[in-house]
Amino acid sequence: MSAPSRTEPGLRARAELAVRGVGLDPDTDSDTGSGSGTDTGADTGTRPDRPSGVTDLGSVIPLRRPGGAGPSADGHVLVDGLATTVPIVADSPYRLRDGRLLRREPGGGVTDMGVAVDTVARPAFYDLTTADGVSYEKIARLHGNDVLASTVVQTCVRYGEADRCRFCAIEQSLASGATTAVKTPDQLAEVAEAAVRLDGVRQMVLTTGTSNGRDRGARHLLRCVRAIRERVPALPIQVQCEPPAPDDLGVVAELAAAGADAIGIHVESLDDDVRRRWMPGKATVPLSQYWAAWDEAVRVFGPNSVSTYLIVGLGEDPDELVAGAAELVAAGVYPFVVPYRPLPGTLAFADGVPAPDPDLLADVTERVAAVLRAAGMRGADQAAGCAACGACSALSAAGG
Repeated sequence: MSAPSRTEPGLRARAELAVRGVGLDPDTDSDTGSGSGTDTGADTGTRPDRPSGVTDLGSVIPLRRPGGAGPSADGHVLVDGLATTVPIVADSPYRLRDGRLLRREPGGGVTDMGVAVDTVARPAFYDLTTADGVSYEKIARLHGNDVLASTVVQTCVRYGEADRCRFCAIEQSLASGATTAVKTPDQLAEVAEAAVRLDGVRQMVLTTGTSNGRDRGARHLLRCVRAIRERVPALPIQVQCEPPAPDDLGVVAELAAAGADAIGIHVESLDDDVRRRWMPGKATVPLSQYWAAWDEAVRVFGPNSVSTYLIVGLGEDPDELVAGAAELVAAGVYPFVVPYRPLPGTLAFADGVPAPDPDLLADVTERVAAVLRAAGMRGADQAAGCAACGACSALSAAGG
């Protein structure tokens, strides 16, 4: 591995938070952490033994997300104004006090990490139900402070233990009753309209569990996009799915024609050994099929409107990960670098696999961000999607 690059305090804090998360003090945590409570953030969480205005983190993260597809089991906050998802970790040394991120030191001292942390209010649309009686919160959730996201199909053909991605908890939220198995186009359009009108949502992300079809679920996404477009014409939308079968790549253009502005085709790792260990089902899809899908997507959507996740902490050589990210950037694909997050209910969590070292995450993130900056590709320039939101990655703190 090459020598670590020098990282700025904001990136360092984001990397630390992404890996170590924040702890909630049980005596002041006023909701269940599911994001479905009624806490609006108005409660200051103060206690008689604390000075006035000093606040516990547990009572002031009104927006949280339970386990599900992608990074989850977290709270959503703004770190120095940037949307950030923060894992809830019981033994984390980090707490929030009066809008500042603090670290509890082993000797009992407290260190201010030099960043401001603001909370995101629980959205008003969570309190509504669809015309067919389903809670809006079970249809789509607020991510960051202005992104509406939904897993339109909450099941995956690869969720059997032999095929499952070891970091994935897509069916956990379904089992807990926090969501529904399939979201209909009409439901999504109804929720999207309300989220824009009531909470100022500016973009939407639609992802899906993989289906048995050769389109891998893309055509259901297409129907959902079309319905949302009819109801909220100006709302930017990103879709996410596995690469369609080689003889069905035409569905990529169909998604764009339906009104999608961007697409995510997520590989997670470009190392086949890592893929076989961590994603045995997805590893049966060869990397050549991913490249064919990315190339077609860039042709249809344009450069920096196509993205893929790259996960730090799966065992891939860091230099090779950065080199692979550079290949993606050269092809017009944005590599969205995130840490592996140990989620309860996942196979890796059951095996005790830890999150990566924050220094490793910061180093890889900074080096990939440098490649992105040199290419003039920023997540913030995308119309919609995970990179446009930036909450689950520290790339935005490094100018990527």
